[in-house]
Amino acid sequence: MQKRTLFVLFLCLAGLVMLGVQVEPQDVPPVAEPDAPVLLETPPADEPAESAPTWLSIIPAFVAIVAALAFRQVVAALFLGIWIGAWITYGSLAGAWFGLLDTVQVYVLEALADADHAAIIIFTLMIGGVVGIIQKNGGTKGIVAAVVAWANSARRGQLATSFLGMAIFFDDYANTLIVGGTMRPITDRLRISREKLAYIVDSTAAPVASLALVTTWIGYEVGLIGTAVENLAGYDEAAYSVFLNSIPYSFYPILALGFVLAVAGWQRDFGPMLAAERRARTTGQLFRPGSDIEQAEAESSVLVPDASTPPRAFNAIIPILVLIVGVVGGLFATGEGDSIRDIISSADSYKAMMWASLLAVIVAVVLSVGQRILTLTETLDAWYAGMKAMLLAIIILVLAWSLSGVNDALGTADWLVSTLSGSLAVGLVPALVFLLAAATAFSTGSSWGTMGILMPLVVPLAWGVLAAEGLTDPAHYHILYSSVSAVLAGAVWGDHCSPISDTTILSSLASGCDHIDHVRTQLPYALLVGTVAIFLGTLPAGFGVPWWVCLPIAAAVLLGTLRYFGQRVEDGVSA
Repeated sequence: MQKRTLFVLFLCLAGLVMLGVQVEPQDVPPVAEPDAPVLLETPPADEPAESAPTWLSIIPAFVAIVAALAFRQVVAALFLGIWIGAWITYGSLAGAWFGLLDTVQVYVLEALADADHAAIIIFTLMIGGVVGIIQKNGGTKGIVAAVVAWANSARRGQLATSFLGMAIFFDDYANTLIVGGTMRPITDRLRISREKLAYIVDSTAAPVASLALVTTWIGYEVGLIGTAVENLAGYDEAAYSVFLNSIPYSFYPILALGFVLAVAGWQRDFGPMLAAERRARTTGQLFRPGSDIEQAEAESSVLVPDASTPPRAFNAIIPILVLIVGVVGGLFATGEGDSIRDIISSADSYKAMMWASLLAVIVAVVLSVGQRILTLTETLDAWYAGMKAMLLAIIILVLAWSLSGVNDALGTADWLVSTLSGSLAVGLVPALVFLLAAATAFSTGSSWGTMGILMPLVVPLAWGVLAAEGLTDPAHYHILYSSVSAVLAGAVWGDHCSPISDTTILSSLASGCDHIDHVRTQLPYALLVGTVAIFLGTLPAGFGVPWWVCLPIAAAVLLGTLRYFGQRVEDGVSA
């Protein structure tokens, strides 16, 4: 049945592609002179056609998202989206063949050749190696014993995970991998579902990185804001000041963090998450039977420490601290400036992450071999097994980046902007920017890409709307601040809802959760928080309601909704 549905979907998409193709009339060859040879040549159809973005540009992302949700095979879904997109770039039936060849030869290759992407791959593999070593040498076992002494219930386990997720605020990638890998043994012991762990990891990583005053995100965003505001006539506020003033209007990240704490503290859930939590509590089945994660769990059994291995928590804590301190130190080493903001904004976060992950691996190896817990061969085997466990994450990430490359080639973001922009009422600008950023992030799977695309467009747009109405005095700057925050907040929301988002993918794999199961269980929570953030936060703030009025009301509505519609999950298993 699934094969038949997929075949019908493919035929429909093929028809859509052909409808969007503008067929050029064949040129009639000129009549040759009597003595001249007649040359009949058909131009090769092996070059992508260049044209203005159309509605066809959203088809690849749409195909990938629908196929991933329908068939629960994210790798196949991403590949299908890349292929359809590559086909569309040719604008012909023959492009189906050449687009298929381009999926790997062009788009996957370009994704791998990108230096920043390669840095993330290396960092992810090295983190996997560190986790593998500290699992095998008993370090994780020691952390479990120490944390469970306090976190001896599902409620405390989820709260501990939430607090750790907020404590590692400087980078979302590092946050996701560290928190997911460290807390998974603890949440497993407490019979907390992998879906809940993935949700907590995902819904704390990006929001806290987007709000904290010193993070890799903020450096990137301040740079974008600075470029956007420097050419605004009559406006001379510093970029970092604009960012600081925009934080109170970042309703979605703030409410998302609060909702995570409420869900963890009250032990109430609804929708697919409630079913997942009750399955874990009552049966001990931490992930859905038959999910893709079962194979990965079987392959990672080599990382289980021997019964005689001493449970020494410092064997895990020290490498993790080296990783955290190494990233922060690397940011300061690669950045320049007189203030922390200047240093972070100019730092090379990818280089810092690679340095830190290498040092963490070395420290983990030295601790394991130096205490004679593991031999060098056993340590390297554990390192390799840990990296191997991240292979699926790497494959999905590369395909997600490849799909983003297809979207860039088709001008997906440009089409969205041109379609949704136009004559706007002043008060509606922030809310529409939020929706546009969410749609872009959902379709492309990249928060940073969304910020990079929209910030240079949104800031002049918001200022232009204010100027057209004669509202360029400081009393109306809240429109500009709210629009700036809406780009970031909308990007985070779109990422949380999108099955092709890189941070969502990393959260799934770091938590040992089937990716589609993570998306299905997190989506109702993200949609609820995002809807409340729009209608009770961004929209009224755009019409002049103070943020300090909007935020408590929105939070109260979320808490009331969780209290009324959420149901209590059975008490967790004590240690």
